[in-house]
Amino acid sequence: MKKKDMRGVQYILLLLMLCLSSGLLSQETVRKTEEEWKEELSPEKYRILREKGTERPYTGKYWNNKETGMYHCAACDNPLFSSETKYDAGCGWPSFYEAIDNGNIKTAKDLSHGMQRIEIMCAKCGGHLGHVFDDGPKPTGLRYCVNSESLEFKKEEK
Repeated sequence: MKKKDMRGVQYILLLLMLCLSSGLLSQETVRKTEEEWKEELSPEKYRILREKGTERPYTGKYWNNKETGMYHCAACDNPLFSSETKYDAGCGWPSFYEAIDNGNIKTAKDLSHGMQRIEIMCAKCGGHLGHVFDDGPKPTGLRYCVNSESLEFKKEEK
């Protein structure tokens, strides 16, 4: 390869590294058919993650969890929230004031049930997590209200 051609390759590699390190390139997306999701997920997880359902308040396994660790997407293991940002919002669902990385969560307008809300989904697999509201505590003022069925908790090893 000519020296001139090598400069172009080096430039492209440098640009790619900058994009990766700055998060400009999104993470790999999990693509599965609904049949594959049905085989992998329990009926309740499928209802919530894939059909945008919700669990009744105060019934999920994590709404009152006080252990230290990380909350991952129950469908694809994408890390979403830390126990350090979890708080009791009094709503009956696990609530967090900040995501681990904003790139791990995507949002969309949700006009269902006669309300205006912002839906939160896993950026890697598109699984429905819950909703985000602007009535949370400082420093963000946000309340990520998440279904326990959308999450898998990984306890911190000491």
